[in-house]
Amino acid sequence: MNSKRVVGLGAATLLSLAGLAHAGQTLDAVKAKGFVQCGVSTGLPGFSAADEKGRFRGIDVDMCRGVAAAIFGDADKVKYSPLTAKERFTALQSGEVDMLSRNTTWTYTRDTSLGLNFTGTNYYDGQGFLVAKDLGVKSATEMDGASFCIQAGTTTELNLADYFRSNKMEYTPITFDTSDQTIKAFEAGRCDALTSDQSQLYALRIKLKDPNSAIVLPEVISKEPLGPVVRQGDDEWFNIVKWMLFAMINAEELGVTSANVDDMKANSTDPNVRRLLGVEGVKGEWMGLTNDWGYNIVKHVGNYGEVFERNVGMGSPLKISRGLNALWSKGGIQYAPPIR
Repeated sequence: MNSKRVVGLGAATLLSLAGLAHAGQTLDAVKAKGFVQCGVSTGLPGFSAADEKGRFRGIDVDMCRGVAAAIFGDADKVKYSPLTAKERFTALQSGEVDMLSRNTTWTYTRDTSLGLNFTGTNYYDGQGFLVAKDLGVKSATEMDGASFCIQAGTTTELNLADYFRSNKMEYTPITFDTSDQTIKAFEAGRCDALTSDQSQLYALRIKLKDPNSAIVLPEVISKEPLGPVVRQGDDEWFNIVKWMLFAMINAEELGVTSANVDDMKANSTDPNVRRLLGVEGVKGEWMGLTNDWGYNIVKHVGNYGEVFERNVGMGSPLKISRGLNALWSKGGIQYAPPIR
């Protein structure tokens, strides 16, 4: 279309044209098979792990469930592919999974050279250190010459190298393919410390026979924004996964929960709430979805605060405080563009 002609088009006409956009090949394929194939971790409590009945649970799992709810109105229309850190990007690139949601750090290299797009941050994290209490260490700066259990194929390896080089210290890395292997090696005394994202350290610590035997040191040596990932080249699918998370964050800010969403949909006069729940304004067809896509996410999965609290928050075994993951209006940095 000629750019000079676009300038003269009114907002209503542009919105109408946007509504004609094709849903995209990923969404078409997902609808055809009837479920979202989601890549998750091989087992990290609070983020993605199978319970005693084999049902996957966690904050990353709820991102997959949110996408399924937006598309099908059913959060259970998901199949999960447990992936190691080494396997995760290849599985997404090859089309083995439709989306990746497994505590994966958003970095420049990953975002620009792998043919992938990060859709947002569902957990702001940073790398830390887990050590045995009887080691008597109070700071990472006391660990010159120490050995570290590390999961291979992660940003952890480079961060540790940078930290020790900048502090003119030596260390010995001992790498493993899975997080389970790292915590078992740590418990067996094969390394002096385990280093990973702090959230992962808290999750792994509860797997110890005596969780109180180890402590997380105060240092945070990196920025680790974690979030869902999709393949480049399908903007419609990118939008769906991105706005799923934004809908959850907006819902928390607006006070819309899984418990009150029906009442809010029927009775709220707040235009922000009405747009979120598909009552007025924005159209789901712009993403190839029904107008109630936002309602379905909150109804079947919850708002961001609910997802955080039950999986990793004070109501969970991990008991992690919101910290940076609190809303921007509550002292954190979680923030989503408006639905309008």
